[in-house]
Amino acid sequence: MRRQVSSLLALVSLATLMGVSALAYWGMVVEPGRLVVRHVRVEPPGWPEAWNGLRIAALADIHAGSPHVDAAKLGELVDVVNSEQPDLVVLLGDYVIRGVLGGHFIPPEVTAEKLAGLKARLGVVAVLGNHDWWYDGNRVSRALNTAGIRVLENSAVRFEAQGQGLWIAGLADPWTRTPQIDRTLERIPQGEAVIMLSHNPDVFPDIPTRVGLTLAGHTHGGQVVLPVLGRLVVPSRFGQRYAAGLIEEDGHDLFVSSGIGTSILPVRIGAPPEVSVLTAVTGRSSDPSTPGGRTLAGMGLR
Repeated sequence: MRRQVSSLLALVSLATLMGVSALAYWGMVVEPGRLVVRHVRVEPPGWPEAWNGLRIAALADIHAGSPHVDAAKLGELVDVVNSEQPDLVVLLGDYVIRGVLGGHFIPPEVTAEKLAGLKARLGVVAVLGNHDWWYDGNRVSRALNTAGIRVLENSAVRFEAQGQGLWIAGLADPWTRTPQIDRTLERIPQGEAVIMLSHNPDVFPDIPTRVGLTLAGHTHGGQVVLPVLGRLVVPSRFGQRYAAGLIEEDGHDLFVSSGIGTSILPVRIGAPPEVSVLTAVTGRSSDPSTPGGRTLAGMGLR
């Protein structure tokens, strides 16, 4: 009987060790090296017909230099985004990383040069994140602007299609700067569509409902999501509330991307790196075969 118990314990110990080893291999080697494309249909309230079918590619938390995100991976990321043929690309902050186990520092100029290859008919706009400012936010901003990527901080840019305006507004990072929501929105006429960009989703309760859609990153989707236990760590004062995905509150929407790179520990489990492609539609479709249809002729930047 003792031999049988000892043998059973040995088998259980071996199985546990193998399971833990497999999970560690998946979390440190396989999943952080993946890149999935996540398509999301959003229906912002009052979305104008002229912008029906707008495709937005959102990239968050690139953390260039973290394990699995080297210069070659940046090139792959650009190719994946371009293959989706977005109308607009938005970058949601945290382009740099320092001190990650197994990683190495990549200067923001190198990252910006790679991201300059992103193609979208309306261009590429960005906000900065806490890691960018912990490093040197002015340098990161300068690198992106030099690469043709417009950086927004408590400011907005207007696009127009068929006489209907669309504003892309960007907030300062709330951990390292001061987001000024009212100041950012004050120059935007009432009745024109607004998409708000924020690195951190914690600003969402303060975003007025006139902003139909807010896009954010920062959380990495929890980075580790386990059965039963769920997301182990979410860097938000709201806990799981804004961890990832599409959230509707008070009649308007927030989408939180799980991002690309890793922070603190080079591990991802249940939250693979993602390119988020959102299609914004009105309440009806102009083409039954394509949700929301597409009526994007004549778009321009002001």
